[in-house]
Formats: sequence, structure tokens, C-alpha cells
Amino acid sequence: MVTEASGITAGGRRRVTAEAPEAGNSRWISSFTFPIVAEVMTTPKLTSVQVVCCLLVASVAALAAPDAFSVRDFGAKGDGKTDDTAAFQKALDAAAQAGGGTVHAPRGNYFFAGHLNVPKGVTLEGIWQSVPAHNGIRDAGLPKPTDDGTTFLVTENAGKEDGPPFLTLNHNSTLKGVVLYYPEQNTADAPKAYPYAIAMRGKNPAVLQVELLNPYNGIDASQNERHLIRDVQGQPLRRGIFVDAIYDIGRIENVHFNPWWSTKPKLLEWQQQNGEAFIFGRADWQYVFNTFCFGYNVGYKFIKTRAGVCNGNFLGLGADDCFTAVVVEESAPFGLLISNGEFVSFHGPDPTMVEVKASHSGSVRFVNCAYWGPCNQIARIAGKGTVGFSDCTFVQWDRKNEGRPALRVESGSVLVRGCEFRENKAQIELGEAVRRAVITGNLVRGKLRVTNQSKGQVSLNDNVGD
Repeated sequence: MVTEASGITAGGRRRVTAEAPEAGNSRWISSFTFPIVAEVMTTPKLTSVQVVCCLLVASVAALAAPDAFSVRDFGAKGDGKTDDTAAFQKALDAAAQAGGGTVHAPRGNYFFAGHLNVPKGVTLEGIWQSVPAHNGIRDAGLPKPTDDGTTFLVTENAGKEDGPPFLTLNHNSTLKGVVLYYPEQNTADAPKAYPYAIAMRGKNPAVLQVELLNPYNGIDASQNERHLIRDVQGQPLRRGIFVDAIYDIGRIENVHFNPWWSTKPKLLEWQQQNGEAFIFGRADWQYVFNTFCFGYNVGYKFIKTRAGVCNGNFLGLGADDCFTAVVVEESAPFGLLISNGEFVSFHGPDPTMVEVKASHSGSVRFVNCAYWGPCNQIARIAGKGTVGFSDCTFVQWDRKNEGRPALRVESGSVLVRGCEFRENKAQIELGEAVRRAVITGNLVRGKLRVTNQSKGQVSLNDNVGD
């Protein structure tokens, strides 16, 4: 039989006891808590009846401490007007008090005048099992963010960029399957500033299948360990994802930022003058896979912060119609490894795919990447560090036929090996402060045109033209 003991465990959980029939002269008693722990007091051979008792007690224990909660049971309305902040926080706190669990937000438009904290071990999820797209505000006839699914309407701290983030994740907590929409933003004007939509803290926080439709700032993935950002889409306006102070491997996968919310001239012009899609400060062994951004001032930016600089593996990057696709202010000496990238720049005061600043002292490698425009130059390189291009394809530089080279190297060290220059124009210019250069095994249209003003060591071999 199954009985409920009168005592409560030290952790505040109900204790359930199962007692099986006597087997010979021995008795079999097991105690269960949530999580279920069985302690066999005496150990005869278990009979089938005893196994059934064990399974029955497990079911009772699970019912005694549920791990799934609905925000509706805590008073959330989802009507797009009632402030659901308190109801959501009550549900999240209840899950935490139960030892962790999943808080479900059914289909609805949930209005928030405040912000949320997702406790450790708690998942907040909506209905979406894959990240949705809501282009309907921009394109008539397509779904709008309030038409379907689970949508969070965020309104707190308009004009206060330094305020608390809308939602904070902690140890082992997750946000999954929702749309974040800022209804007070104007599609036809410069955006209002807001704090970050999501802040990831602690160890192993995760953001999965989330549409960041139009936040001013998207995800602050700093001051955590092993963050996971996967299947995220939308149009963050000022900053997409900021990574810093990461001392254990962070992962960013399948993240695409496109102007699905608005392409109206004033808004998009502001975004292209100010927006930065991906920003990396200190990150040890960052892994980034299959990411894309369109219409920003900078697509991917690598900076030095008080915490340090970035090293990592970046595979399948894409940046289209960004004033500068990749900007490297600083990197770790053991390098940024950028492979299979596609970079396009053709707007702005000086459209360039890659700019390495004079502050750079680390190492960057571009492998099997493609660059096209029409742009002014493919890359402008300065600093004391090393930049390498291997098996890359360069197209459509010197758009105004001013005699600009594809690669303008002002200083530092450069490696250009096995690349193809598909324009019959100047390929490379080496400035006086270039310390070392290896230019070998490349294909060019027409004749090889490398201007060498370097006072350092230059190796120029086995390049083939028409």
C-alpha cells in the first residue's frame, strides 16, 4: 500500500512511503521524495508486486511536486492590455520553489510594464517549436507579431538604455519559443532607446527559438559561462548580441538579423549609421556558427574591454549591405578563425568588407571566404598584428575606378595565399610600415599588380595572371 508520512523532508518536500506485502519473514519499505529517492530498508528479492508499488509511488511523488506551470494559473491574461508582469514572476518563482521546472505561456499577447527574472533551473517557454517570422508590419498580408503564437509586448524603460533588461536568465535557465515585440517603436522614425531585451547570467543560460522582432538592444550575453543562443531571428536596431567576460566556451548558432520589421527610409538609415549586429569583447573559445545580418553599420565587431579580447571559431558568417562587414579593433594572439564567410558592402561613406584598426595586435585568419560589393576596397588593414586570407574570392572592388587595390595593408603582417582576384584591377598595396608579407599562389585577372612600399620582409611568389 501507499501511505503519506506526516513528516516533511529537510528540503521542504513531502515524503511518501510505500510498504509492500510481507515476503516470508522480511518486509520491503521504500521512501520517496521529489526528486525520487528510494532507500530499501531490508533487501529481499523484489517481486512483481513490489515493482508495481515502486512505480506507483514514483507517480504519486511526481504529482506531489509538479514541474510544469502555466502563467494563466497565476493570473496572466494575455489580452495585450493587462500588465502580466506580476503574474509571470509569480509563476517563475513557484517553479523555482518547486526545485525547477517549465513555465508555459500559451498563445496570447502578454503586455509587460515591468521586467522579469527567470530563476535558476527554470524554463520560460511559449508555443513556438521553431523560430517564427512576422513580416506583416512591413509586408501587408504576412503575419503580424500579435496575430498568432506567444508574443511578449515590452514597454518598460523607453528612453532609458541603462535600465534593467526586460528578462534576465540565470544558472541553467532558458527562454524558448516566444516573440519579443516593442509596440511603442515607430517603423518610420529613429528608434527609442531601451535596455537589452535579454541578459544572460550565471552558468549555462540559453535562448532558443526566439524572435527578437524590433528591440533596441537584443541579447547581453556577458558575465556568464557556456551560454547557448540558437535559432534566433529578428531586427535588433542598435545592438544584436553583445558578448563579453566569457571564461568558458559560449555558443551562438543559427542567428539571423534581417529588417523584417521595417525598411522605411528614416529607420533603416539610422540602423545603418548606428547598428552593430554582433559585438565580441572578452570570450575564451567562442563558437559561432551560421549567423547572418543585413543593413547595419558593422556586421561583426571585435573589441577590447576591461575583461580582455576574443578568440574563437567563426564558421558560416554572413553580412550583407553593412557599411563595414567585419571590424577588428583587437583580438587575442591565438586568433580569430573565420571560415566560409560571405561579406557584402556597397553603401555608406567608404564601403569596405574588412577593417582592421591600428589598435590591433593579435591574429585574424579568413579562410574560404567570399567578398563582393560593389565596394571601395575589400580590406583595409593596420596595426601590429597578423591578418591572413587563404582560399578567398575577391570581386567588385574599386567601384569608382579610382585605382584602389582590393587589399590595402598599411602596417603589420599579412598572408595572402591561394586566393582569386576576379577583377582586372590592382590587387594589393603594401605600405611602408608593413613588417612582413607573404603573397603566394594566387590567381589574378590580367597581370599581377602589387604595389610594394614596405621596408620589411616581403615574399611574392607563384602568382598567376592571364
